[in-house]
Amino acid sequence: MIARIFQPAKTAMQSGSARTKEWILQREPADAKSIDPLTGWSGSGDTDAQVELAFDTREEAVAYAERNGIAYTVIEPQVRKPIRKAYADNFKFGRIGSWTH
Repeated sequence: MIARIFQPAKTAMQSGSARTKEWILQREPADAKSIDPLTGWSGSGDTDAQVELAFDTREEAVAYAERNGIAYTVIEPQVRKPIRKAYADNFKFGRIGSWTH
């Protein structure tokens, strides 16, 4: 069973960068999900895939995986350039571009 070590990206519902600084160790599912014939829900007997561990640094996550004999892959985060734009920029005098309304 292989685990992924990564930094989560910010969700579309966030304007800030909360919960994107920590490193997550997440195991890949060992079994394929199956559909329950009675309820129609999908499920699996693999409970390890449900566990996510959070670490402050990448080195802590790698050390934990090596200490417990977990095979892992590290996914490096893609650095995103912050957008510095204010709402008032839409109304400034020297604005480039024409109004659409």
